[in-house]
Amino acid sequence: MLDALSALFDIGFFAALLRIATPLLLATLGELFNERAGVLNLGIEGIMLLGALIGFTATYFSGSLLLGVLAALCTGALAGLIMALLAVMLGVSQHVSGIGMTLLASGFAFYLYRLIFGQPAIPPNITAMAPVPIPLLSRIPFLGPAVFDQTILTYVALCAVPVTAYLLFRTRWGLDLRTVGENPRAADAAGVSVWGMRSQALVIGGAMMALGGAYLTIAQFNAFTFGVVSGRGWVSIALVVFGQWNPWRCAAGALLFALLEALQLRLQATNTLHLPYEVFLMLPFILTIVAMALISRNARAPASLLIPFRREER
Repeated sequence: MLDALSALFDIGFFAALLRIATPLLLATLGELFNERAGVLNLGIEGIMLLGALIGFTATYFSGSLLLGVLAALCTGALAGLIMALLAVMLGVSQHVSGIGMTLLASGFAFYLYRLIFGQPAIPPNITAMAPVPIPLLSRIPFLGPAVFDQTILTYVALCAVPVTAYLLFRTRWGLDLRTVGENPRAADAAGVSVWGMRSQALVIGGAMMALGGAYLTIAQFNAFTFGVVSGRGWVSIALVVFGQWNPWRCAAGALLFALLEALQLRLQATNTLHLPYEVFLMLPFILTIVAMALISRNARAPASLLIPFRREER
């Protein structure tokens, strides 16, 4: 039994856990910015898929991973601006505008892929982003190879957690953002632009979501497929609720989901339980639903989440 557990939980397992958690961390923190400002962005799944395609395509034709990352960031920021136009400035239902963004971005990604690459028998691929070991730290026993021998985007995702916490809870900008999400009338009376803050949150969040999608195609894998995102956007929305709109708790939720995902992949490989592989595929989602049911009962969302702000209405 101990030998089986040691085979499951080795250095490679925990290194894979961080790789799996990277797109979830980026997308979840992006959604957190949106919801803290009072906007539920249901377009996350489509934004991640479009960011995955644009990042991959830019890298494929330029040969530069940096250009792929920048292209994905710009794509996500533009998608965030479109969401701001619909949900913030025009006051369209956030459910409707978010689902519309997912359909628009997903359909546009599929169309662009067919337009650019056609239907090749062998999908185009690139040289994926390689791990960059951090000197000295990567030599720490066990912890070094697992944590400090990752790609740049994984380091970015890990650093984004304390940066997000600092921005939200230790800066004036973060206070304004949280006030807009809790009481936009009070924020407006204090001279804070509600539209401006919500638009900024959507642009930042959209860029992070698209970067999470791009990670899948230019770092974790080296090709684009239509199922590359595989519901990670919807999982990220659930993780924000799971984390009760706190960056550290959201990160813990992302790591927990990644742990379950890595575990099911390892169990599929060993299959000592002799179960159909579909059971292992369902495992992370079932346990996430159970955790959500237990925790979300006491979750307190930002008071103005889903409520459009119209200055002329009192």
